[in-house]
Amino acid sequence: MLSVSNLSVQFGKRVLFDDVNTTFNSGNCYGIIGANGAGKSTFLKILAGKMDPTSGQVHLEPGKRMSVLEQNHNLYDEHTVLETILMGNKPLYKIKTELDALYADYSDENADKIGELQVQFEEMNGWNADSDAAALLSNLGIKEDLHYSLMKDLDGKQKVRVLLAQALFGNPDVLIMDEPTNDLDYETISWLENFLANYNNCVIVVSHDRHFLDAVCTHISDIDFGKINHYSGNYTFWYESSQLAARQRAQQNKKAEEKKKELEEFIRRFSANVAKSKQATSRKKMIDKLNIADIKPS
Repeated sequence: MLSVSNLSVQFGKRVLFDDVNTTFNSGNCYGIIGANGAGKSTFLKILAGKMDPTSGQVHLEPGKRMSVLEQNHNLYDEHTVLETILMGNKPLYKIKTELDALYADYSDENADKIGELQVQFEEMNGWNADSDAAALLSNLGIKEDLHYSLMKDLDGKQKVRVLLAQALFGNPDVLIMDEPTNDLDYETISWLENFLANYNNCVIVVSHDRHFLDAVCTHISDIDFGKINHYSGNYTFWYESSQLAARQRAQQNKKAEEKKKELEEFIRRFSANVAKSKQATSRKKMIDKLNIADIKPS
């Protein structure tokens, strides 16, 4: 569906991503996590084509459509609320705009063109676009009397909801969202959780809301030391598994350290003894093979 190949991002001497190769598949919801400054939002911008990596490529399967939650709340100020939603599906909106222009200047010469566009529009379920957009807006708490208002006349929280509806509109194949629950009340978040839990396409989301990640994610994608690793399960499953693995690694490191000290003591005591020298040399080699370096914490 959506793949990343040999992706690296570097700002000056700071390496944010180092030769990342990963794939995001349809039917899964990926929660992107990582420490502050790890590059979560940067990674989403690269996936969305809003930022170029230092090297590497992002590939969207041909014929698939990506939708991205817009972060610029003033971008559509001169458009109506309903029009803003429709603009979220660029191919559909382009055909609708062309049709409206041809209808306004109808002639026998453009009749065939209108017919072709109408077929494409129907294939995109375009005739239901207005009602589908209105339903999304209502579910997100935007009342019907605001649907034809200009975006600039809405307050900040209302704009957030309209832009979220825009991202969800038209069943995109890949849906990318950075902090989608910001400025939403509990009821609206619950609706969004239910919507995404039943969504059949690919979702990639960054959120500091752990409850939200638990409710919607099928996978957790951990940005750690310049790499991205996918783990099956929601946030709580990933967290508890990572804590268990960390304890096991720490215990293994402790045992390795104890074994090293035991071998070093043996060498110290018997290295001067001819009868024991071969045994001491053998145990010295065992020390060299021990890997007791602590695993870097996530």
